[in-house]
Amino acid sequence: MEQRRCLTGAFAQIRYSISEEVQDGTIVGNIAKDLGLDKSALKGRGYRIVTGSTESLFQVNQNDGILYVKRRIDREEVCERSSACTINLKTVLENPLEIHYVAVEILDINDHSPVFPEKEKRLEISESALPGARFQLQAARDPDVGQFAIQQYKLSHNEYFRVEVKDRGKDQKIPFLVLQKQLDRETNEKHKLRLTAVDGGKPAKSGDIEITVDVLDINDNSPVFTKELYSATLKENIPTGTVVIQVNATDLDQGANGEIIYSFGNEVDPKIMELFSIDANTGEIHVTGKLDFEKSTSYEIDIQASDKAQVPLKTGKSVVITVADVNDNAPEIEVTSFSSSIKEDSKIGTTVALISVTDLDSGINGKVICSIKQGVPFTLSPSLQENMYAIVTISQLDREITSQYDVTIIAKDSGEPPHLTEKTISVVISDVNDNSPEFSTSPYTFYITENNSPGASVFAVKASDRDENDCARVSYHIIRDGSEDNKISSFLNINSDNGEILALKSFDFETLKTFQFQVVASDSGTPSLSNNVTVNVFILDQNDNAPVILYPLSSNGSAQGVEEIPRNVNAGHLVTKVRAYDADIGYNGWLLFSLQEVTDHSLFALDRYTGQIRTLRSFTETDEAEQKLIILVKDNGNVSLSATATVTVKLVEPKEAFAASDVKSATKDNEDSNVIFYLMVTLGAVSVLFLVSIIVLIAMQCSKSTDYTSKYLPETNYDGTLCHSIQYRSGEKRYMLVGPRMSIGSTIVPGSHANTLVLPDRRRTSEVRHTLKYNVLPLSCTFHFNH
Repeated sequence: MEQRRCLTGAFAQIRYSISEEVQDGTIVGNIAKDLGLDKSALKGRGYRIVTGSTESLFQVNQNDGILYVKRRIDREEVCERSSACTINLKTVLENPLEIHYVAVEILDINDHSPVFPEKEKRLEISESALPGARFQLQAARDPDVGQFAIQQYKLSHNEYFRVEVKDRGKDQKIPFLVLQKQLDRETNEKHKLRLTAVDGGKPAKSGDIEITVDVLDINDNSPVFTKELYSATLKENIPTGTVVIQVNATDLDQGANGEIIYSFGNEVDPKIMELFSIDANTGEIHVTGKLDFEKSTSYEIDIQASDKAQVPLKTGKSVVITVADVNDNAPEIEVTSFSSSIKEDSKIGTTVALISVTDLDSGINGKVICSIKQGVPFTLSPSLQENMYAIVTISQLDREITSQYDVTIIAKDSGEPPHLTEKTISVVISDVNDNSPEFSTSPYTFYITENNSPGASVFAVKASDRDENDCARVSYHIIRDGSEDNKISSFLNINSDNGEILALKSFDFETLKTFQFQVVASDSGTPSLSNNVTVNVFILDQNDNAPVILYPLSSNGSAQGVEEIPRNVNAGHLVTKVRAYDADIGYNGWLLFSLQEVTDHSLFALDRYTGQIRTLRSFTETDEAEQKLIILVKDNGNVSLSATATVTVKLVEPKEAFAASDVKSATKDNEDSNVIFYLMVTLGAVSVLFLVSIIVLIAMQCSKSTDYTSKYLPETNYDGTLCHSIQYRSGEKRYMLVGPRMSIGSTIVPGSHANTLVLPDRRRTSEVRHTLKYNVLPLSCTFHFNH
């Protein structure tokens, strides 16, 4: 940092220098010290910097007179491409009045790399071009100046071309491609070159461009301009039609190959072509539009001279027209038409909004590029009118995933530095009925205890719809098709609003074990969408049936019987057997026998499980001739139900007993033969029914899906004809329990329904009592073998 001072009376000037991009608060210099001013008088005399309409980049401390940087300084922004960048400040002291001028020179730093306007350049050069032919290339641009500006151009190694640089001053170096060796199209019709621009920084920064040279055959003389440089300066208010400059070129060829026509180069911005035109025959450049100082500082127009050969040769030249200005206008975005809501089933390409973009600048500074921030299913589609765009959908919308999008439009001009404007609009996705109701579970499985209250809610199904409003309002109904399998649905009702299902009748487990029906959930959209679900209901047993005494026979509401036995029987003699059954199944139907009252506890014993009454000892003369036993039969439910039977045992003399036995034997012989016949018929029928049931069950299993058969019973309304048997022995008796075959995980409880079949023991043939008792019940059957 350096400073220089020049004092003249009440006026003084001092000069400082400072690098660009220094931090805020950096000290530039001590003005009071350099001017010899009294520090203590600075504040009292109101020492200050006189600023204009723009905010000053510097600020002076009134206490000590130190000048420091107020905000970051970008030399390229303040002075553009000027080689010397000086900011002049005027400071004032009052009482007495003193004016001091301070000049601050902004020193450049190498903070930019050279950049070519394009990444690629294509040249067409005739094979007849002679070595030494020069072809002007686009110069790279580097906002830095001095030693940090572009210092040299380098060309990739090749045998045909080299690069020469012409210095036009003001850090402008124009590269030319010079032919070193005559080209031969038949040998190589295309050359790939790389031109690199390097600045003078340490370390140096660079930029490059790919150059493709197409070798043309025929016309071997190119037009040559009479001047090396064409430039002009215009006022911004120059009338249209004014001749700016005339370019002139000559061609050594004759005829059409030597006739010259002039035109703008292929790279000329269309905006420039609206302001200027060139006479194809004379080379005069005219003003055709209104030049605006506020829109552009200068125009560099590429022109070309071309002969009229069948394959013309062209020579390019630049014409620099200076005006002066800066890029001080940002693009403006205006939404001309907007639909705040769009249906989710809209087709791809549906227009959501129309926008227009404007920029008050011109040329490259007024060229605006529009885009939409990523992450939304929308894009910009250009319309026939310039700077008009349509926001359209580019993918399918789904309100259930995203119900609203914030779409941000970005408009960026091409000036240096560029200005950027953003505008955000909110697009709401409206619902359509594109989702069916979905049940929370499929299929449903419910368990209901029998004897439910008619008209009460037993369970509920629930379906939800991802749509909204009417499209998500779900109503329920039960499918009633009148088929045999759906008859039970007539006893059910469903609340159409909440899916609660009411049973209009009380279910009886002993009549119905399970049933199935279907519920349909429909939304209120147009058209309505629906879904159905299968509901499997299993009835759970309750202990609602009390034991029924089969023997001794009941009369007048009580079970009483009389048994006569000889006095001389031994201990263990079977007196009789109390028989009973329970309509419930499982533990609820498992019966237990117990002696509630007995005349003499030492005489008789009761088997808890079979109901057999046997003597414990021999009778004596002192034992009473009539013994009364009251047997309690109760089931195994949580709240047990019971029944009682009264058995009166009379002791008779042996002769009387033998006489009674003979009479009974005669009767029994006929009964036994009938019982055996009926038993054989019954067993044969059960066997045939068992085989048929097995075949039907296998066929049903094969026709059902694996998942369903593994979860539920083979047949929901299975009538229990397919039985299995379990045999066991208790004392001198053996029992066969026959019940319906259940699915895996089911249990069979011995004693279910207590259906009794008493058969003779084949091991003993004398003095055997044969009794047959068989009841048909819906879902289980039990055989008891007794001897």
